[in-house]
Amino acid sequence: MEAGKAAPTATNAQPQRILVLNEKSSLAKIKECTLYHFNAPLFFLVCYDKSVSWKRSEDNKDMGEVDASIVATHMMLKITNLGLGSTWVGSFNPQKIRESFVLPENIIPVLILPVGYPHEKSVPSLSHGKRIDISANTFYNSF
Repeated sequence: MEAGKAAPTATNAQPQRILVLNEKSSLAKIKECTLYHFNAPLFFLVCYDKSVSWKRSEDNKDMGEVDASIVATHMMLKITNLGLGSTWVGSFNPQKIRESFVLPENIIPVLILPVGYPHEKSVPSLSHGKRIDISANTFYNSF
């Protein structure tokens, strides 16, 4: 949580709202909302509060999702540093999340971070290490 707290947010609005789920009833609820729960003993449900997130004045783009993503990335790095495993889960039923955890309308769920010790036989998917050569998606003064 401290790693997430240290993450930067647009205009320092700090719109992230993180549900810490580790009780039996909460674990059962989250498992009903996604197939990708990995039977973890702990979950962070990373959300943002759209009533406080910064909106870009030029087009009213809400930066809450970006802020929540930066916060989650910092948390994932710290989780790994602690010798635990996690993965970014974006595949979930947002309406079921909203209903199960009684989220008010201004709280927007963005992602789920299951946390635990990885099984000794677990390996990343085959596509995990595949990366496009950096020259294919880096442009210098060409637009």
